[in-house]
Amino acid sequence: MTITFSPDRLWDSLHEMARIGARPDGEVDRLALTETDGKARMLLRDWAQSAGCTLEVDRLGSMFLTYPGADATLPAVAVGSHLDTVPTGGKYDGAYGVLIGLEVVRALHNAGRRTRAPICVVNWTNEEGARFAPPMAASEAAMGFADEARLLATPDRFGQTSFGAALDACGWRGTRDPAEARRFAAYFEAHIEQGPVLEREDVPVGIVTHGYGVTYCTITVQGRDGHIGGSMEDRRDALLGAAEVILALERIALGTAGRGLASATRLALEPDARGNIPSRVVLVASLRNIEQAGLDGMCAALAATCAEIAARRDMPITIETVSGYPSVRFDAVLLERLRAGARAAGLAYRDLPTPIGHDALHVGRVVPSAMMFIPCHGGLSHNPAESIAPAWSAAGLAALGPAVIETAGGLA
Repeated sequence: MTITFSPDRLWDSLHEMARIGARPDGEVDRLALTETDGKARMLLRDWAQSAGCTLEVDRLGSMFLTYPGADATLPAVAVGSHLDTVPTGGKYDGAYGVLIGLEVVRALHNAGRRTRAPICVVNWTNEEGARFAPPMAASEAAMGFADEARLLATPDRFGQTSFGAALDACGWRGTRDPAEARRFAAYFEAHIEQGPVLEREDVPVGIVTHGYGVTYCTITVQGRDGHIGGSMEDRRDALLGAAEVILALERIALGTAGRGLASATRLALEPDARGNIPSRVVLVASLRNIEQAGLDGMCAALAATCAEIAARRDMPITIETVSGYPSVRFDAVLLERLRAGARAAGLAYRDLPTPIGHDALHVGRVVPSAMMFIPCHGGLSHNPAESIAPAWSAAGLAALGPAVIETAGGLA
């Protein structure tokens, strides 16, 4: 007996979930641990419990919905992503990866069948980092790479509450130890590509072989106060130094032959006054590379360039690394199972990396993991116009469902 998955049920579930936090222009606003996030969680809970799952919530609010296996002693195979969004998010980023896991257990439940090992559908808290920094915070802490207590004390971007207080306010602080997720036998994550490659090449399934390594840093340029009417020769304009740093980020990335990315994402001036030369500029930068050695080289090049600018302009420049994660290669056996699922369904597929962060990048450092992409129109994401085709959603399900079942030991 084979298991019949329902692409239509998955499609309908995606759009019912998208009504929670929906705005008139089509955007979805479900910031982590807000009222709308809480409503989305309750809907997922109700759907999963109706499909025979039991719910556990960890101390960071992540949801673990487990469909029992025939052998309760075996570690679960997990499928997950996130339900939180950015303030102007779309319908599919994150939700697709959670609800595709739900469809796998729904199909098993409707057929009255179990796999040998349990299957766990996971909704990670605060993947986006749009309310609490950094992104992917709960999965990072669960895998042991961030401090749980520090995360719970993290203030939100509005300065109104903390991560822990928000958990309590929305009623989603659980008792499960986040570290229990390290015991998963395997982890799968499906996601929209958030890029144009699959749509452009008319390929419905992307096998994500590895994730870029990422470093976020804060760069501070210290100049000297002065009136904008003062002499040009005597100035130590911190904004001019920062401008050189920003252009250096571009040069460093372009010098990696397409293997690296770099961006300056935030800029703060002191004093931020119309008549003053900026005496201090703080900018936030992101550096990414396919390989860890390449990322290390980019960071070293940035440090050397900042030292040169500082000496030439007589203004100290400091670099503080604030967060990041290493390049991660996903499990070869699990990736081949995704490819086999695509081949069995007659679907074209191609390998590609992900330069964008996902919970799988933290989980994959500890648990054997695999990622899969489906196309999105125009590569557009984090936007109200984010969209996918029903056929792409169905293709991802056809490839991932059999891979999950096989990894869980097959039908009991």
